[in-house]
Amino acid sequence: MSESTSLSRVALKKTTPDVSAAMGSLHSAAVSAAQEAELEPELLELVRIRASQINGCAFCIDMHTRDARARGETEQRVYALNAWRETPFFTERERAALALTEAVTLVHDGRVPDAVYAEAAEVFDEKQIAALIWSATVINAYNRIAIATRMVPKS
Repeated sequence: MSESTSLSRVALKKTTPDVSAAMGSLHSAAVSAAQEAELEPELLELVRIRASQINGCAFCIDMHTRDARARGETEQRVYALNAWRETPFFTERERAALALTEAVTLVHDGRVPDAVYAEAAEVFDEKQIAALIWSATVINAYNRIAIATRMVPKS
């Protein structure tokens, strides 16, 4: 549920530029790790969208669905992403990445289960798993920043 307010929120980049720059560096490092691990950029967009859906981050959902569509993602898969387990639209690799992303995002619900990690380890090597964990961690942090500062999606 959304709470409407006219209260102005802090501009983090302006108020804490060093921390904002560090966050940008972390994001860049995670992207580089994913590239070095040869993870598909399209897969990473699914990871970002799914974590953002779980967290309810409208700004990031908007941004990453646009990015995914620009990379050729289909509307059908974007629309079905929040119900990916019930659809035939996602590959084994995508399913493993989405399950890992959900476990990282919902870590407070019982950690990352061994079964989820094992499923990811069947289709990803260690560098790829590390890159997926970093990608999920970074988007979760960005979700919290966008929600806390009430960032608004483009209209």
